[in-house]
Amino acid sequence: MTRVSSITRYSLFLLISVLVLCAIGTSNTEAAPKAELWPRWQKSDAASAQKIDHSWWDGFLKKYLVAPHPSGINRVRYNVVASEDRAALKTYLKNLQGLPISTYRRSEQRAYWINLYNALTVDVVLSRFPVESIRDINISPGLFVRGPWGAKLLTLEGEKLSLDDIEHRILRPIWKDNRVHYAVNCASLGCPNLQPTAFTDENTDSLLEKAAREFVNHPRGVSLKDNRLQVSSIYVWFQEDFGGSAEGLMEHWNKYASDALAEALKSYSGGLDHDYDWRLNGAEAKTLP
Repeated sequence: MTRVSSITRYSLFLLISVLVLCAIGTSNTEAAPKAELWPRWQKSDAASAQKIDHSWWDGFLKKYLVAPHPSGINRVRYNVVASEDRAALKTYLKNLQGLPISTYRRSEQRAYWINLYNALTVDVVLSRFPVESIRDINISPGLFVRGPWGAKLLTLEGEKLSLDDIEHRILRPIWKDNRVHYAVNCASLGCPNLQPTAFTDENTDSLLEKAAREFVNHPRGVSLKDNRLQVSSIYVWFQEDFGGSAEGLMEHWNKYASDALAEALKSYSGGLDHDYDWRLNGAEAKTLP
């Protein structure tokens, strides 16, 4: 018998009801984009032996990422990134954009898209630093849109792409793996950790498992506070990626939960609250309680 099977029907009903209400109550400024495939990026070559060198990005992370941080949230030392490293980051991004990524095998592509997303996010923050939140970088098109995610900041194989394109039109619909939410980092304290190692063909699955376990077992992921289930808004915004139901969420949480958290979830019979901290994940940010 799985852990989730022991959840009472009554508690699942309550969770489903709250999830529906949370989703309805989410404001337009925070509503998550749907996964909508951009077919142009489905092309790959299973026979390809080409490898992409992410060693520079790996070195950047080791130099400027505080991991582990006492708060359990990895922090970027944006305030001390040297000018030469800012320039080198732009060169790394330029080099990635120059690759014919459609000719690579699928597993190499996945690591490529994750690293590209994370490196571009850091570059966007550095270009406007200091800021209190990435949502203060209002460069996306549209009158009522906050943040940089809709801006077409990249050109690959002749196509202009945004951060939203990478996450919601490529990674999510092509791989259909909810662990992608633990891989791409939005430079915020509420986000799953920016990993201290560049993703590669060889390490992606192990890093995704590590990232999922870190997030689910951190208070910003899943926790019980004052006998009330508190979860990240990620699980409300992206319900469809986690089974679209309370059962799917419980199954996912139990897969990665520590024994103590799993036991608490097993006996829980109430609703849930959700939250997300958009403060910048800078090393100078205050440590969360």
